[in-house]
Amino acid sequence: MKPGSRWALGGSGAVVAGAGLASGWLGAVIAALAAAGTPLFVLMAGGTAVAWWLAGSPVNRLAPRVLDEQFAGSPVLVTIPLFTLLGYLLAESKAPQRLVEASRKLLGWMPGGLALVCLGASAFFTTLTGGSGVTIVAIGGLLLPTLRQQGWSERFSFGLVTTGGSLGLLFPPSLPILVYALVAGLDFELAFRAGLIPGVLVLLILGAWAAVVGTKEKIPREPFVASEALAALGLIKWELGLPVVILGGLASGLTSLDESAAVGVLYTLLVVVRVHRDLTWKDVPRVVQSSMALAGAVVLILMMANALMNLVIDRQVPAHVLETMTRAGLSERWQFLIALNVFLLVIGMVMDGVSALIVAVPLVLPLAARFGLSPFHLAMMVILNLELAFCMPPLGLNLFISSFRFRLPVTTLYRAVVPFVGLLTLSLVLVSAVPWLSTALVQPAIDDARAQAEKAGRPPREAWAMECVQADGLAPKPCSESDRVKYATPDAGSDEDEDDALLKQMLQ
Repeated sequence: MKPGSRWALGGSGAVVAGAGLASGWLGAVIAALAAAGTPLFVLMAGGTAVAWWLAGSPVNRLAPRVLDEQFAGSPVLVTIPLFTLLGYLLAESKAPQRLVEASRKLLGWMPGGLALVCLGASAFFTTLTGGSGVTIVAIGGLLLPTLRQQGWSERFSFGLVTTGGSLGLLFPPSLPILVYALVAGLDFELAFRAGLIPGVLVLLILGAWAAVVGTKEKIPREPFVASEALAALGLIKWELGLPVVILGGLASGLTSLDESAAVGVLYTLLVVVRVHRDLTWKDVPRVVQSSMALAGAVVLILMMANALMNLVIDRQVPAHVLETMTRAGLSERWQFLIALNVFLLVIGMVMDGVSALIVAVPLVLPLAARFGLSPFHLAMMVILNLELAFCMPPLGLNLFISSFRFRLPVTTLYRAVVPFVGLLTLSLVLVSAVPWLSTALVQPAIDDARAQAEKAGRPPREAWAMECVQADGLAPKPCSESDRVKYATPDAGSDEDEDDALLKQMLQ
C-alpha cells in the first residue's frame, strides 16, 4: 500500500471513529459513507429521515420547509443554475487571459504590482464563477510563471495564487451570498450591500502585504503608460460590462434577481461566442451540461438542508446546544463569537463552500438569535470564514487544488499560505469585532423601514428582522431595550393589532 493511501485510509478511519464516539452508530455510518464518496444530498436526506424515524416522528413532516413558499418560490433556485452556467462560460473562454493582461497594464506600476494583479483578477473571477478551484486553475495557472520570472519568491507566489482562489466571495453577485440569503431568509440585495466593505477590507489588507513584500524583495515595476492602460480597459470592456448588466438591472429595479441572472448569461454567451469567438455554438451544449450537473447537485443539497432544518427545530437542537454552552461558561456574546468562528472554520475545512453554508447556517441561526447578532454581521462572518477555511492547513480545499494544479506536495503549501492565513484571520477578527463594517451600507434600509412603520403607526417589524437574527422569522421581536420598553404592550407587534389598524384605516 502506498504511503498516500495509508494516510487516506487512516484519516477516514479516524473520522469514522470520531463520529461514532461523538454521535453514535448513525454518525459513524454517515461518516463512513461520506468517506466512501456518497453524495452529500444522499447523506443529508437519508440521515435526516433515519433520525426522524428513530425519534418516533412521522417522516412526512420533513417536507414543509422544502415545499413552502420561502424555499420553493425563491428566485435564488433559478438564479443558482444561471450563475453556475455563467461561470462555466467564462472559465471555458479566454476571459482569464484578457483579465490578467489588462490588470498588468493598469496595476503593474504599483509596489507589488503583479501580486496586486493576482489579487484583483482572482477576486473578480471568483465573484463571477463562485468556484475557488476554477480561479486557481485559470488565474493562478496564468500568473504563477510570471510571478516567478519577475523575481517573486516561490513561497510567496504559491501562497498568493492559493489564497487568491477564495477571494471575491463577499462581492456581488457571489453565489455563497445567494445561498446564504436563501437559507437564512435574507434579502439578497441587502446581503450584497453588506459584503462590500468587508470585501474591500480583505483586499486592502492583502494588497498592503503584497506591497510590503514587493518592496522588500525589490521586485521591478512595470512603467505606467496611459495609452496602454486605456487599451487594457478596451481589452476587457465586455467583461467589465457584465457586473454592470447584472447589478445595474437590480439597482434600477428593471429586473429581478433571476431576470438579471438570465440577462447576464445571455450577455456572456454573446460575448464569448459572437464578440471574442472563444467558443462556438457547438461548444455551448457541452458547457451547459457540465454546469447543470453542478447546479442540480447544489439545488438537491439545498432541499435536503431544508429538510434537515425541520429536524433541528423539531428536536430543539439549538436550545440543547445553548444549554450546554451556558453550562460550559459561554454566556457572553464575545465568547459565542469565538466558539462560532471556530465551528465555522472546521466546517469550512471539511466541506466545499455551498455545502458548508447549507449545513452550518441552520445550526447557528437560532443560537445567533439568542445573542442578538445582526443577520448581516453573521452573514459576513460566515462567508469570511469560508475564505479563511479554504486556505487553512491541513484540510483547506485550495491547498489540495493548488497541489494538484502545480504538482506539489500539499505539505509544501502549508508554509506558503501561513502569512495569508494570518492576514485573513486579522480580517475576520476585525469584521467580527466591528459589526458596523457589515451593517453600514444596510442601515439606510433599516432606517427607511422604521420610518415607514412609524408613519403607518405600527411596530417596525421589518426593521427588527434586519437589525437582529430572529428566532421566528414570521414574528420578529424587538432587538433593543428601548424598543422592548416602547412596544411592551400585550398585543404589541401582533398580527391582530396590525390587522385592526388596517381595518380602521379602511373604514375611515
